Amino acid sequence: MSAADLARLQFAATTGIHWLFVILTMGLVPIVAIMHTRAAFTRDPVKRAVRERMTRFWGQLYVINYAVGIVTGLVMEFQFGLSWSGLSKFAGNVFGAPLALETLIAFFAESTFLGMWIFGWGRLRSGMHVTLIWLVTLTAYASGYWILIANGFMQHPVGHEVRDGAAYLTDFGALLTNSSALMALFHLSLGALTTGGVFVAGISAYHFLRRTEETELFRTSLKLGLWVSTVASFFVVVVGEMQRPIIERTQPMKDAVLENSGVAELQARLVKEYGPGDYVPWQDTMRISMDAMTLIGNTVSTLTFLALVLLWKDRLTRWRWASWVLVAMVPFPFIASVGGWLVREVGRQPWLVYGELTVEEALSPVGKTSLLLSCVLFVAIFVALAVTNWTLITRFALRGPDATQLGVTEPLPDGLLDGPGGGSADERQPVPVL
Repeated sequence: MSAADLARLQFAATTGIHWLFVILTMGLVPIVAIMHTRAAFTRDPVKRAVRERMTRFWGQLYVINYAVGIVTGLVMEFQFGLSWSGLSKFAGNVFGAPLALETLIAFFAESTFLGMWIFGWGRLRSGMHVTLIWLVTLTAYASGYWILIANGFMQHPVGHEVRDGAAYLTDFGALLTNSSALMALFHLSLGALTTGGVFVAGISAYHFLRRTEETELFRTSLKLGLWVSTVASFFVVVVGEMQRPIIERTQPMKDAVLENSGVAELQARLVKEYGPGDYVPWQDTMRISMDAMTLIGNTVSTLTFLALVLLWKDRLTRWRWASWVLVAMVPFPFIASVGGWLVREVGRQPWLVYGELTVEEALSPVGKTSLLLSCVLFVAIFVALAVTNWTLITRFALRGPDATQLGVTEPLPDGLLDGPGGGSADERQPVPVL
């Protein structure tokens, strides 16, 4: 295995694992925000209590995934300097700003709002508390936008000129409106919502299999999860097809491989345009990934719609096999999303910045031994973090709301909230114990 192959393997493994955290984070947070909003605007005290309990249960699973996912994001940053210094030298002037903004949003703004939401249970007024979780949602998707602006430049470089072997930004607006980035953001957002909805529906169905006493809580969660995943999974397939004209225009070889047509002719044309080299990406990997993504997308869309119909007819929770289908479906969107990521990234090969910088040119002058050691170390760390994350999520998900620690409260000492803005003794709220 060459140094380039080791660097590719390292980046593919760590980025792929990190993406599994990201897609669940982006899929869960708007669902939690919807739950919290419904709870805040519910007047019936019994229903309000159930919906707040539901928000805290799913919110805790979201917080676990977010916290561990942040660690994987921090570790992944080291790879740019270690393995891909050529990319930084060539394109750092262009996508350094989007990456910096993503860092500010994800690691500062989003984390700050989330921290205030976590510790705001019992401290903040209802409207302010709900606003915080929506700000977390907004910053999560803004973070995804900036990452895709940088990735979109690698897929379809726009708004720049090359001087002395380095790219310099000339049109910031073109960079921000890159079609390769915007359509991908739309597609992955719908994929994330599908993942979050199936996740919520699957865990809710599992608790019905266990004959839970929290019937109202998990029935409401199940209904919301199915609605979100049904609508999102339908449109994720539609938007996926809408990307094909963009791919055909910006990366014709990727389109030719997916269509299995005209590959040899394009290879000859690219040799004339860019010089000798192999411009055909791994065809089997791309086609298998595309077929898996398409099959899973259509299957999830069909099954979630049928499950929603069964729930409407009050049969879903009575038929145990139907609940087991929902439980078994939880991993499907994750697999499909990895397939989509492979199609997007492998299809760009051998380019790191399409048409302008190859993988070989971007590789750092690092010895093969160093790359092997770093590859083993990075992959081991990421696998350990993934196992830790899913162990914690599984443990708290299976235990149910009784094991929820987010927002667990105890009364405040007398007089602590008295005074300006604190409210009267009758209006005091409990303080969260974490």
